[in-house]
Amino acid sequence: MGKLDETLQRIGKLDAEAMAAAAERQDRLSKPKGALGVLEIISIKVAGILGEPIPEPGAKTVIVMAADHGVVEEGVSLYPAEVTAQMVHNFLSGGAAINVLSRHVGANVTVVDVGVASDLAGEGLVVKKIAPGTANMALGPAMSREQAVAAIEAGIEVAEAEISHGARFLATGDMGIGNTTAASAITACLSGLDPLEVTGRGTGIDDAGLDLKRRVISEALRVNCPDKNDALDVLAKVGGLEIAGIAGVILAAAAAKCPVVIDGFISAAGALVAAGLHEGAPAFMIASHLSVERGHGVILERLGLCPIIHAEMRLGEGTGAALAFSFIDAALKVLREMATFDEAGVSGPEDALEKTQC
Repeated sequence: MGKLDETLQRIGKLDAEAMAAAAERQDRLSKPKGALGVLEIISIKVAGILGEPIPEPGAKTVIVMAADHGVVEEGVSLYPAEVTAQMVHNFLSGGAAINVLSRHVGANVTVVDVGVASDLAGEGLVVKKIAPGTANMALGPAMSREQAVAAIEAGIEVAEAEISHGARFLATGDMGIGNTTAASAITACLSGLDPLEVTGRGTGIDDAGLDLKRRVISEALRVNCPDKNDALDVLAKVGGLEIAGIAGVILAAAAAKCPVVIDGFISAAGALVAAGLHEGAPAFMIASHLSVERGHGVILERLGLCPIIHAEMRLGEGTGAALAFSFIDAALKVLREMATFDEAGVSGPEDALEKTQC
């Protein structure tokens, strides 16, 4: 049995008893029921994922998957392909936005080369290179099915290593010039929507560039005819190696009952693939934010996930996920540290009801 199949078999369900206990405590805390909104929802979901009625915050790691895309040849990005490798070096030196925000929330950053076109080296870099980028999906499949599986399994291995080293919460991040084109193609295929409805400006292309990008995606879908009922087929034909790696991280987290925070559009495309491989995977996901990329909201709706943050972000790298960690920590601290009505000596809604009935 391959690592992917073994991982899929280990994905179970949320702990209903832990969730019920967390919800019951939330209702006894010294506040009106539901008054802390999404913080209450997060704490109950994390309780179910970890199987702990009152979970504690813990070590956090953002896993940034990096890979190149052959479709860049079509002119779909404002930036040249070599920026992928350059940004990986920026991550390793601690100078990128994901480094700043991860330091801000106390998270570690693990950078993975799963398919960068050039050979990279640097302290802390995890090399899991499956291929030097994908092929041009406008001309044929982005990668073979075997490569897609290998990239997913690379993500599984990295996530398992982080969990074994003490990570209690994982987050997904990405780097790959051209990857919003791949993410849009995946989204269009798996959602059944026209590329026009799910394709955004990515790195900031103008109207002419956006029109070209949509035409390239339509051509890639026509040439490759991916089977929307087979997530692996879609991933291989119009996806990316880093998107595959992200799907692997998510599946490994679900199998290990580890909360995984999903970043923006690229990460969401990986989440959509993961959900296509196992319908139970979304239960273990937490959506960090809503990107301005058009396809992101489409994916979150299909996964049944509600984003925590609405900040008009579209950078990727794991930046939205890093910010969401602060909300998750706050949610768990409220559940654990806030006094109940009884503990605080504050009259609750039941006391008011009793007085009305007397």
